[in-house]
Amino acid sequence: MTISIDPQKDNNESLQPNGWLRYLSFSLDHKVIGIQYMVCGFLFYLIGGTLASAIRIELASPMSDFLPRDVYNQFLTLHGTIMIFLWIVPVVNGAFGNYLIPFYVGARDMAFPRLNAVAFWLIPPSGLMLITSYFVEGAAQSGWTAYPPLSITTPQSGQIIWIISVLLLGGSSIFGGINFIATIIKLRRPGLKLMQLPMYCWAMLGTSLLVVLSTPVLAGTLILLSFDIVAHTGFFNPVLGGNVVVYQHLFWFYSHPAVYIMVLPAFGLVSEILPVHSRKPLFGYTTMVYSIMGIVVLGLVVWAHHMFTSGTPPWMRLFFTIATSFIAVPTGIKFFNWVATLWGGKISINSAMLFSCGFIINFVFGGITGVALAQVPFDIHVHDTYFVVAHFHYIVYGGTVFIIFSSIYHWFPKVTGKMLGEKLGIIHFAITFIGFNLCFAPQHWLGLNGMPRRVAEYDPQFEFVNQISSIGALLMAISTLPFLVNIFLSFRNGKDSGNNPWNALTPEWLTTSPPPVENWEGDAPLVEEPYGYGYSFSEKNKKI
Repeated sequence: MTISIDPQKDNNESLQPNGWLRYLSFSLDHKVIGIQYMVCGFLFYLIGGTLASAIRIELASPMSDFLPRDVYNQFLTLHGTIMIFLWIVPVVNGAFGNYLIPFYVGARDMAFPRLNAVAFWLIPPSGLMLITSYFVEGAAQSGWTAYPPLSITTPQSGQIIWIISVLLLGGSSIFGGINFIATIIKLRRPGLKLMQLPMYCWAMLGTSLLVVLSTPVLAGTLILLSFDIVAHTGFFNPVLGGNVVVYQHLFWFYSHPAVYIMVLPAFGLVSEILPVHSRKPLFGYTTMVYSIMGIVVLGLVVWAHHMFTSGTPPWMRLFFTIATSFIAVPTGIKFFNWVATLWGGKISINSAMLFSCGFIINFVFGGITGVALAQVPFDIHVHDTYFVVAHFHYIVYGGTVFIIFSSIYHWFPKVTGKMLGEKLGIIHFAITFIGFNLCFAPQHWLGLNGMPRRVAEYDPQFEFVNQISSIGALLMAISTLPFLVNIFLSFRNGKDSGNNPWNALTPEWLTTSPPPVENWEGDAPLVEEPYGYGYSFSEKNKKI
């Protein structure tokens, strides 16, 4: 059976430019949109990384001698906002989700191609507006959390531009989430059961549910905050009777699930990469599915552990301590599943596998510190210190960004038909892994000893450890160079990959590399065992 295609989409695609110009067009092809997400996100990653380098240069000395204090606050706010809303979320959801999900469900495209294109094209103007606010009106200075009353009393124009930008980016996420849910549930190939889907589909389904349920809360909260700034209402302004703690509840109801919006897709991607490069079936498929859904449910009821110092009553502290500790259980299940998948496998030591194993190491360490932060006495001791900064970066950079790089090395042959160079890839991994841990591991000590975050000046006793951290940040910046050189050289004269260089079984590898416009020349393959390594290919993967 052939999945029908919208004739209006066909007519639209026939008018699209060819070659590289199609990546600058309003394309409806999910593969083009996925690449648009990736390239756009990486450009913003370079900008956010430049801001991070400037921050670490400033922190190499105790005094504010590189960036003025207000500029430091602006850089800090832009760095956090760009890395979360313009790099990690669009790439790990939009880029890989758009490229892979239609293949995995056996569809020719996403359920709503036009909505898909709109979701992407909201991102470039939002990001440019956010960045240009620094040069035009002065960027926001209240951090990516925008806590009132600070966000109400700092320069209003920059804060309003920040709010509009985040609202547009939130709209993009909601459009994408609706599209992914509809595609996975309604466009599955006939005969393909839910429990036969690759794990990334389950990860994106759980992520999309979190996006649709929590992002509107952030949007409403920011709209009320804008009223306080522009119309001088009193929702969160304590001078006018507003309650700043209510803002924190509403903000974290989105922003803690946002951690899982960044991390759950990475869980799915690493679950696709490890079986291929260890030549073993994914261990515990069913338990991984249930653990993803468990994280979705628990992720919505743990937000107030960010607020243990905000006057929360004891019963609330107890509830959120227990809930936050419980969420480590489904996450721990995944760790053991990944280790069991590797155990006894024929492991290939390549760039994709190295970044995936680096992810496991970093994420476990970040998870351990997360359980510590769930305990009220410890959290009160290290709240708003560099311990929290280190924990957060071990989750979102040591976790998600490592998997983004792993996925690029794994799927680059599918997108381009070329192989990335392994020598440069291993150099990229080594510098990134060493630089990352050198940068953020010492920050746990800084936090335990009381160094506050988000300030440009600090006690001179912390100078040496901050200099070590800044050297690590410099190595992370340098690590981007071999990656960019590798991409450039591989595009120009890289080794041809063939259609399936990894001998993988998931559906995207059962077509040409790069794929045709409608993904397959004939009917979509029915893959009953996406991780069926050791089974007969002809018995498990069929076509109708």
